[in-house]
This record gives sequence, C-alpha cells and structure tokens, in this order.
Amino acid sequence: MAESKTKAKEEKAKTETGKKASEKAAAGIETRQAVQPQVALHAQYIKDFSFESPSSPDVFLNQPGQPNVEVAVNVASSRLENNHFEVVLKIAATAKTEDKTIFVVELSYGGIASSNVTDEKMLHPLIAIEGPRLLFPFARAVVANITREGGFLPLNLNPIDFLALYQQNMAQQQAAASSAEKSK
Repeated sequence: MAESKTKAKEEKAKTETGKKASEKAAAGIETRQAVQPQVALHAQYIKDFSFESPSSPDVFLNQPGQPNVEVAVNVASSRLENNHFEVVLKIAATAKTEDKTIFVVELSYGGIASSNVTDEKMLHPLIAIEGPRLLFPFARAVVANITREGGFLPLNLNPIDFLALYQQNMAQQQAAASSAEKSK
C-alpha cells in the first residue's frame, strides 16, 4: 500500500512538472509570436502612371528587332498618422532599339502599411524593405499588362532584392550627407 501511495505521488509530481513545462513552452511561444515583426498592408493604389509609345505606328510596321530594356526601381516611404506609412514603389522602364524609343513606362505604385514594431531603428528598415516587397507583385502585373495592352510583349520584371536596394539607398544618403558636411 505504501508503494501505491509513493507511485501516486510520483505520478502527480510528473503531471505537475509536465504542466509547468507545457505552460512555460506556451508562454515562450506567445512571447516569440508577440515579438515577431510584422508589416500589414492596408491599401494599395496607383499614385502616378504613364505609358508612351513615341515610335508608333512605325514600330509596328517596321519591326526593329529585339529592344534593349532598361529598368530602374526605387522606393520612398513617409510616415502618416497613427503609425501608418505610405510606401511608394517607383518603376521606370524604357525600351529602345538603335535610335528609336519603343516604349516608356513610369509607375509609382503606393500602399499604406503599418507594423507592430515600435523601435524606430527597426521600424524604418522594416517598412522600407517589406512594404515594397508586398507591393511588387501588383506593380509588376500593372507593368506587364500595360506593355501588352500597348501592343508589345508583356514586360515581366525580375524579382527584386529590396534589402539590397534599401542598403544602396542608405549608402547614397550617407554619402550625400557626408559630402554636404565637407562642403560647409
């Protein structure tokens, strides 16, 4: 009988230890989930848009061959009210052959984003990297559709490394700031 009481006590202790371990693990998961940085996109829109085909209709009558397409991408972000940000993905694409410009596309695709991050040092890079990453597929579709509707093959933009673009922009801003200080 003493053995069964001892076993019962051991089982109860194991159960309580298991519960405590489960509670600690659940609390750890909740803590990690609460700290996980997230960006939410509340709205997206075309802020500015232009498509030109300056060589039309000649370009369709005299097929000039494979055009050289140059694409430039940039990102701008600004703080709005209530911890919301406007993120604008700017895409400019120009297709040229020899001396003719086949088409020019300029798109500013915007979105309103917010984040659960409150640390300003983390918030700016998070919005400037993740915001355009969320907008890019939609802006890419706009560019592909307009070039197709303009009578050309759809211009399908390659994926973009927004982290590298952010780092490049920050380096340019720091260089501009240091050169401004030197000129004083």
